[in-house]
Amino acid sequence: MKIPSTLTFLRLSNHSSCLFLFYPPFALATVGVGLLPTASAIQGAAKAEPIVAELPSKEEIEEMIKSGALDRSEDNGDNGSEDEDEDMVAETEKQTGDVAQALAVADALGKTSKNKSGTQLEDLTDGLKELDMDNYDEEDDGIELFSKGLGDLYYPSNEMDPFLKDQDDDDSEEVEDMTIRPMDSVIVCARTEDDVSHLEVWIYEDLDEGDSNMYVHHDVIISAFPLCTAWLDCPIRGGEKGNFVAVGSMEPSIEIWDLDIIDEVQPCLVLGGTVEKKTKKRKKKPKYKDGSHTGAVLGLAWNKEYRNILASASADKQVKIWDVAAGKCNITMEHHEGKVQAVAWNHHVPQVLLSGSFDRSVVMKDGRVPTHSGFKWSVIAEVECLAWDPHTEYSFVVSLEDGTIRGYDIRAAKSDPSSESKPSFTLHAHDKAACTLSYNPAAPNLLATGSMDKMVKLWDLSNNQPSCVASKNPKAGAVFSISFSQDNPFCLAIGGSKGKLGVWDTLTETAVSGKFGNYSQQPNRPKA
Repeated sequence: MKIPSTLTFLRLSNHSSCLFLFYPPFALATVGVGLLPTASAIQGAAKAEPIVAELPSKEEIEEMIKSGALDRSEDNGDNGSEDEDEDMVAETEKQTGDVAQALAVADALGKTSKNKSGTQLEDLTDGLKELDMDNYDEEDDGIELFSKGLGDLYYPSNEMDPFLKDQDDDDSEEVEDMTIRPMDSVIVCARTEDDVSHLEVWIYEDLDEGDSNMYVHHDVIISAFPLCTAWLDCPIRGGEKGNFVAVGSMEPSIEIWDLDIIDEVQPCLVLGGTVEKKTKKRKKKPKYKDGSHTGAVLGLAWNKEYRNILASASADKQVKIWDVAAGKCNITMEHHEGKVQAVAWNHHVPQVLLSGSFDRSVVMKDGRVPTHSGFKWSVIAEVECLAWDPHTEYSFVVSLEDGTIRGYDIRAAKSDPSSESKPSFTLHAHDKAACTLSYNPAAPNLLATGSMDKMVKLWDLSNNQPSCVASKNPKAGAVFSISFSQDNPFCLAIGGSKGKLGVWDTLTETAVSGKFGNYSQQPNRPKA
């Protein structure tokens, strides 16, 4: 089961990135009105003052129209345009009938009132004559209808002009609202609501006395229903770093958006996709770009070591490795028999990639030897999410559709496909699908899980004997995505089916602060 949406964390003054994007820029996406987070974080990512996008030229607009980029998705198939035409005709006829009826009623009322009181219309006529509306704009000599007001007054400086001073204050307040401060966290939220998909860039700021505030800084309309996101700093547009988010959707393409540009109308890069858009009159077999996926993109993972590398998982049963700087697919792997739901790069050995599938398997491959069969682990249900332990290169966890979490040690992996490797632990974490999980980047053995059962739980995995240290119903509906921030590591972003973004300060839980509080990076933090 795949719930489309994603979330990311990032932070300035060294921003951070997370597929929940906490910037601690931070990001999140949703299904319908729901939200889904993914997580990762890198400080110093976002510009303090994002720039406003330039309007597209006439030629660019014509090209977008020709390519169909501005068309709405064709959910109704071949009959879509005909149904729309019929609806328009019916609406027009309805409006015409309403107008005719209104005129008839007005006419009837006029006749009735005339008959009942012949003086009423005469009084109205006399009143209009007195107003002399035909000559209302003619002025009498010597009378000035519009005074000059302050027009003749002179102020030695703008500071002394109360009108200009107020405008300056408004402008400064607007600039302050748009400025991303060094300690702000940035959240990128991909969501779909009322058939409109968009990316929202949220600001999460810590205030005095432990209070916090969140608001939308800017948003971007995207062309298709979002399913996953990944933040990356590959310098696509030059320079040493960038601030970009990759978005996977129901389409076979991957869009790369520049988060430092406001009011952008097109992605700065599109990986894969179709060559030409399907027509409404006659369905054609789509023609795909070289190296493109042919199904929805369900998972994305950016390689932090090789910053131009992005991995993708798709419903077409393929895993692809992209060179974002070159804008092309370098490697295509087909080692799963079902839709591939998730991918993740090892934090310590960045050439090693995990992938999880609907075929109830997890496969580990080395990107340097893509033809090798790799190592395979069989699980008891469809894979929902997987993640490498950031504190060791040997361990990873996988969450399943039946609500269980399994942990594995790759040192126990067996090269013989017929020999099954046993998990380090099996945790019956939730009553329904465990859609998402996130390791705490600072505190070893602290894992968060989220589920369709509406619960978020925190686990201590010490000695491969998981114990629940805290749980919470964040009132987000079914929980689709969670992510810890790397810069503020005990802040957990949460997104769910209610379409609301929440942040849980997990250190306010006594058990968490007691077990893991010594890993907090904020020594001056108020006590929970």
